[in-house]
Amino acid sequence: MNQEIISKIIEVCDAKIAAKGENVGLSFYAFFKNKNDNPELLMEVAQWWILDHKLDHFEKALKIKAMVKCIN
Repeated sequence: MNQEIISKIIEVCDAKIAAKGENVGLSFYAFFKNKNDNPELLMEVAQWWILDHKLDHFEKALKIKAMVKCIN
């Protein structure tokens, strides 16, 4: 994943945690608008989430934030 989407994921996780607390869960759809304007990026994040890491549909925002911070 590119640095732009990694930054977006961290930003969304931070906002969700601030609004709903440390136990808040989210899906990979949380990082995208309802409009499918970048299907390649959506599929890249979906592959990372579903195929590469075998994550459930909803995961804790803290977990996702920690995972993406390890991506270089």
